[in-house]
Amino acid sequence: MFLRFLALCLLFSLAGAPAASDAGPVTVTVTVLPFAAADAAVEDVTRGRLDGEFTNFDYRATRNRGGPFWLRLVPQDGADRRSDAALAVRKGRHLDVRAYDSGARAGQRLAAAAVMPEYRGEETALYALPGGRMPGNPIYVHVVASGVGAERLDFSLPSLTDELARGRAQTRMVAAAFGALLAMSLTALLICIVMPGSIFVWYATLFTLQALYIVYISGQGFDWPLLGAAVPLGSNAWNVPAALSGAAACLFTRKITDMRRYYPYHYVVFGWLAGLFVVLALSNFAREPATNPYITAGGNLIFLGAALYTLVVAFLAWRRGSRPAGWFLIAWGLLEVMTIWTAAKSIVGAAESLLFFGLPLSMVAAAILVALGIADRLLEQRNALSDAERRAQTDPLTGVLNRRSLIERLHAACDRAQARKLPVALLFIDLDHFKSINDTRGHLAGDACLRALIGPIQKELRKSDVIGRYGGEEFVVILSSADAHAAQTIAQRIRERVENLEIAGFGTPIRFTCSIGVAASDSLNCWGDDLVAKADAAVYVAKGAGRNQVYVAMAGAA
Repeated sequence: MFLRFLALCLLFSLAGAPAASDAGPVTVTVTVLPFAAADAAVEDVTRGRLDGEFTNFDYRATRNRGGPFWLRLVPQDGADRRSDAALAVRKGRHLDVRAYDSGARAGQRLAAAAVMPEYRGEETALYALPGGRMPGNPIYVHVVASGVGAERLDFSLPSLTDELARGRAQTRMVAAAFGALLAMSLTALLICIVMPGSIFVWYATLFTLQALYIVYISGQGFDWPLLGAAVPLGSNAWNVPAALSGAAACLFTRKITDMRRYYPYHYVVFGWLAGLFVVLALSNFAREPATNPYITAGGNLIFLGAALYTLVVAFLAWRRGSRPAGWFLIAWGLLEVMTIWTAAKSIVGAAESLLFFGLPLSMVAAAILVALGIADRLLEQRNALSDAERRAQTDPLTGVLNRRSLIERLHAACDRAQARKLPVALLFIDLDHFKSINDTRGHLAGDACLRALIGPIQKELRKSDVIGRYGGEEFVVILSSADAHAAQTIAQRIRERVENLEIAGFGTPIRFTCSIGVAASDSLNCWGDDLVAKADAAVYVAKGAGRNQVYVAMAGAA
């Protein structure tokens, strides 16, 4: 499943462009020192000796000229009067920012209170404003760019307490989502060890990549042990997992929808799509100013097209009756609603809360829903296997055990009985003159008689007793913990029930009888196949005595 297709479209479109500001109302006026004075001394700048040379600030134009630069920030509307006011600098990670006070504290650097990771390789540097400073005094900022990164530089004067609380909440959410996704991926791999299946591998791969995506796109991973090694990768740290998760999603989708069986053509197409996503992942390393627009546009088209294609195939699979595909669609729909909502919020520059809270939560919810889909798929397979096993063990006409399963149950019952020193009895039931019913009324009538026979027999049995078709019109009943006397009593009741049966629908109602041979281990001191042979011999004695009779095999009888 393409868990983040449209979200990743937004991601790729933003990869080569500055992000919209979420800083809120402007609380500072920003001007820049012309290039000719960019290397001015800290003393000259912070004491206001060059204030007359500062001009309107245009970030893109300033960055295009290259080199370090000075900025002059003037608080507006008393924004710096709060007791816990701080200077917040939203910037790319490659920008080194140093803030200086003015007035009586001219030349003194503002203390860095915290640096909070933000989305798309950005960060917010917080500088505490010292107590006792004159409200409205300008703040001077020196900026030096090193390498490449998110091209953004915004300033605001929020509450330090509120900003730190926001940062902690964002970190907790991303860490919780990352841990949950990795835990579910690890669980899938552990299940795969016990129950091998590629669907578990692709699930684990998909959501591990999603975990890496969320931890890097949020900026949190760059400050974590081990994961921080990806800092030099910049935007590739999340673009590459995003593209590779598309490949894993293609292969996972093929499994969850059983595509090879029902949609072989789509199965091949999804394989090619997976390869295309791998190529897209590798193309991120070839991003240059000249190729960036083409890679971004190509990535958008691939993700969008694959998302729509996946929706159609998943819908078809669900309509076919696949419940796992239904779970798949629920997860996909949840993520797409979140994506559209986030994209709409991004247009007006107010998507930060959705990115930090909505996106991680929707990913975890999708992982849970997809896991339910896998569980449903396994349940379907188990039910299908159970049904196949049941059909392999039962007689298709009467629904009772077939001969092979009957003998297996007999040996198991004898083993248990011998271990517990309890008896086992067999009833060998043979319909009288059954051939004449087939010859005069037809085989359909004979089949109806065989089916009708089962009900009366089962009414006299316990749950622990077993009935099976031994062959033709012959049936065997295994009576656990029953001696010869108890077995004879049950056999007589069965004979009476069969004698009173009437089979309608084939002309004159059909009536028939049965002969029953009884063999019990307590009186014969034999088990298993020998017990069957004794019961079989007994039924022939019953037939020889005039049929519609019960005969109990006796020790020493031939």
